[in-house]
Amino acid sequence: MSAHGRHYPNVPRVGVGVTVLRPRDQAGEWDVLLVRRAKAPAKGMWSLPGGAVELGETIAQAAEREVWEETGLTIAPGPAFTAVDAIHRDAQGRVVFHYVIVEVVATVPADARAEPRSDVDAVRWVPTENVGTVRPLTPRVPEVVELALQIVRRGPTADI
Repeated sequence: MSAHGRHYPNVPRVGVGVTVLRPRDQAGEWDVLLVRRAKAPAKGMWSLPGGAVELGETIAQAAEREVWEETGLTIAPGPAFTAVDAIHRDAQGRVVFHYVIVEVVATVPADARAEPRSDVDAVRWVPTENVGTVRPLTPRVPEVVELALQIVRRGPTADI
């Protein structure tokens, strides 16, 4: 494949992951939106919504588009707060996929509803304190959700 192909790339691709939080109650508890991947990489695993950033697209635009495409939710993305590596290798050790994923936080109203759409075959809201019990779960999701919660609990955030 070309240097910019998704499979067996010569360079990493930039992706966006979105921690979508929905208030559960007045006590400050939150639910997080998880999606089950329908395609490689991570097919069949629960993860945060997201995907590749397209040429000419900002991180915020990519976050909005990916969440919409995968769940039908309209979000107003908040700040980018960390980045994670997603590197998948084949049996020979060659890199099949390599994404550097910029993580973004977004909140939605308590009545927000999501549905599985492109690239995912299921969606679910999970109490943030239970996210680590979901299986199979892509690596680093509990850590990323905890970082996002810290940002939301600090108060209003600036757009990215």
